[in-house]
Amino acid sequence: MANIKPTDCMNDAVTHGEQIVKTKQKRNRADLANFGEEYVQKGDNARYLRHAMTTLNLPPIDISDDKQVGERIEWYFNHCVDNDMKPTVKGLCNAIGINRSTIRTWYNEEYRGATHSNLIKKAYDLLEELWESYMLYGKINPVSGIFLGRNNWNYQDKIDLVVTPNNPLGESGDPTQMAQKYQKALPGASIEAEGAEEE
Repeated sequence: MANIKPTDCMNDAVTHGEQIVKTKQKRNRADLANFGEEYVQKGDNARYLRHAMTTLNLPPIDISDDKQVGERIEWYFNHCVDNDMKPTVKGLCNAIGINRSTIRTWYNEEYRGATHSNLIKKAYDLLEELWESYMLYGKINPVSGIFLGRNNWNYQDKIDLVVTPNNPLGESGDPTQMAQKYQKALPGASIEAEGAEEE
């Protein structure tokens, strides 16, 4: 069987006996050569992965003990400092050994509010402050930053419009008076008041 090589045209098809091979067009755009990895330096992915994997091997803590949770939160932020990494909400959850919905219930005082809410609020406030700094000083892609702000701290970029009903004819009055008013304005027209009681 002969080697079939794709051509540069997307819709071309090469027929070889019963077999039809559709070819795919190659991109010849230099600006898309590293699409999605424009800002990734050699070794970045390994560094991010190594940082994230650290929480896999942490010994579990008793998450009902607020002291242990507080120590693990402090450990996580120090670990980010030591490795020059941005802390994340999910990274914090992984370090503690909980998921995002649990951290939200603690934050909202729906569960363990008396013991854990203050700890989590302080951690969230720190993460939010860092997020704002990253956004203000151009240390994060704006689209990513907007996504994080909406999903982690409930930021919104919406405008609320209040529509007030307005009757251009003024307040609705007595139907009989309205009919008389328009009868005077339109002599000869037969205008009956809707809803008026017949005499």
